[in-house]
Amino acid sequence: MDIMPILSTLRRHKTAAALIVLEIALSCAIICNAVFLINQRVSRMDRPSGLAENELVVLRYSGIGRDDNAQASAREDLAALRAIPGVEAVTRVNQIPFSNSSWNSGIQLSPDQQDSTANATVYLGDEGLLDTLGVGLEQGRYFNSDEYVDYEALQEPGAELAIPAIVITRDLADALFPDGDALGKSVYSWSEEPSRIVGIIEPLIRPNDEGGPAAHYMTMVLPIRFPFGNTVIRTSPERRTDVIEAAKAKMEAVNPRRVLTMDTTFDEIKANYYRADRSMVWLLVSVCVALLVVTALGIVGLASFWVQQRTKQIGVRRALGATRGQVLRYFQTENFLLATFGIVIGMMGAYGINQLLMSHYELARLPALYLPVGAVALWLLGQVAVYGPARRAASVPPAVATRSV
Repeated sequence: MDIMPILSTLRRHKTAAALIVLEIALSCAIICNAVFLINQRVSRMDRPSGLAENELVVLRYSGIGRDDNAQASAREDLAALRAIPGVEAVTRVNQIPFSNSSWNSGIQLSPDQQDSTANATVYLGDEGLLDTLGVGLEQGRYFNSDEYVDYEALQEPGAELAIPAIVITRDLADALFPDGDALGKSVYSWSEEPSRIVGIIEPLIRPNDEGGPAAHYMTMVLPIRFPFGNTVIRTSPERRTDVIEAAKAKMEAVNPRRVLTMDTTFDEIKANYYRADRSMVWLLVSVCVALLVVTALGIVGLASFWVQQRTKQIGVRRALGATRGQVLRYFQTENFLLATFGIVIGMMGAYGINQLLMSHYELARLPALYLPVGAVALWLLGQVAVYGPARRAASVPPAVATRSV
């Protein structure tokens, strides 16, 4: 189809054409960035934690008064909880994923190294830590019984801190020893004495986003029995509610001088952590849908107006032999040209918005893939929106259209 008559018609309707072009450009610029942000948020929420999430319940207590032997109390608590029917494993750990606090430590490869080779989050746990969390051992072994030390013993004046063995994730192992096998190597962290890497575990996510995306699975586990913090119980998914109630009753019986501050499933902890992300996703989806609807309505309205204004012109073309298909293609081509102009401007706008977000909010660069995807979506939207008015134009009988000639 010759597009020169179409361009000539659009030049005579500059204002209306410019409004549609700007509307499409604005939609393209916003939607490309919004879809990119949605994908980032969804990917963030889909990150595996490395835990048996649907099998875990978490209890947290605050003590009343001083406990002179916290390690003995912790052992008593864990022994009582293991006796509850349905409890498969139980541990007490200093931190859990998707929480606000985070224990971190730098790791050096030599005792005189000034800067850390890597920074990792630190989980302190007893013999049941990996079994309770559901973290698998990828290589090597877990800790031997003689490698454990009580946390309170490390806090005593004059205590010499020595941690002979540590277990780390594969991501941390690759960061420390990118050119070789980390298993069996010694590193320095938490102590001036070397710690030997005895095992490499499957991915275990850090408690929060401190350290950035590259640090999500930079994790190490130390053989330190931690008497405070989070009591994590593993059970079957269908028994979690019953186990929580039984565990609370058992803990109350063991020591009533403490206050329960949290009793929940790990699924609920994770859902609460990502609440803002889900809200942002739904907000951005709503914005995208609203923009698409407004753009489609604008195209429909303008096309309907032009059909009404060009009734005489359409009738003349029909009388000269133009088929319904040719009239339909005329309006679809006209819309395609308008959409193309808008998309070109919108792509530049999308890049500009992304640069602004990168400079102010540390957002990643917009991948080029989002631009053609957004262009195709708006082209299709334009063709669908204009189809109804174009079909009505093609259905105008020549005799009715030329009655006023």
